[in-house]
Amino acid sequence: MTRILVTRSAPDAERTAEKLAALGHDSCLAPVTRIVPTGDPAPETPYDALIVTSAHAAEALTVLDRQKPVFAVGERTAEVVRAEGFAQITVADGDAVSLSRLIRANLPPGFALLHVTARHHKEEPAASLRAAGFTVLQWEAYEAQAVEALPEAAAEALRTGQIGAALHYSRRSADLVVRLVREAGLASSLQAFPHLCLSADVAVPLTAVGVGVRVADDPSEDALLGLLDSLR
Repeated sequence: MTRILVTRSAPDAERTAEKLAALGHDSCLAPVTRIVPTGDPAPETPYDALIVTSAHAAEALTVLDRQKPVFAVGERTAEVVRAEGFAQITVADGDAVSLSRLIRANLPPGFALLHVTARHHKEEPAASLRAAGFTVLQWEAYEAQAVEALPEAAAEALRTGQIGAALHYSRRSADLVVRLVREAGLASSLQAFPHLCLSADVAVPLTAVGVGVRVADDPSEDALLGLLDSLR
C-alpha cells in the first residue's frame, strides 16, 4: 500500500482520501491552506451570467440571483451550484481554457459576466473573455489562506520516509508545499518520491526545485489519480 501526501484544503482532502482508499492507497492528509470568506461584498453592477470556477464559491452563491445562467468550470463545481438552487448551468471540461471557449460559444460579446473567484486567482478565463469583447466583473469572495507551518502529520511522514507520492491540485498549494517543507528543514525529502500534478501550471513550483513531476493527461481528478497506476 502506497501512502499518498494530500495537501489540498479540507473537505476536498477528505473526499480525495476516500477515493484513494478505494484504489488501495493510504493517505497522509496535511492541508497547506484553509478556505475562508474574504468578507468583500458582491458587486452591485448588473450582470448577465455567472462564472464559477470552484466549489469553494458555495457560500458566496447564497446571495446571488438564482435566475441567472451559470457557467461552471467542471462537474464537481456544477454539483455545488445546483445544490444552491441554480437551474441554468452549463459545464466546461474542468479548466479555464475550455470554460472560456464554452462561454464564447454560447453568449454574444458585450455581455457582462460575474466571476465568483478566489483572492489569489489566475488571469484566465477573464483575460480571453475580455479580449473577446465581454465585460468580466471579478468578485474575490473567498481565499485559500496559507497555514503558518507544515502540518505535523506531513512533517513526520516526510522525516521518516513514509510518503510514496504526492498529489498537487493547484499551483498555489504546490508553491506553499515547497516553502513550508523548506522552512521545516525537510526540503531534501521532496526528492524521494514523485509529485503528481493536475496540470503543467501546477507543476511549475515543483520543477523549479528539481523534484520529479508527472502531469495528468487532462485537468481532472480521475486523470490525476490515474497517474498512480504508474507507481505499481
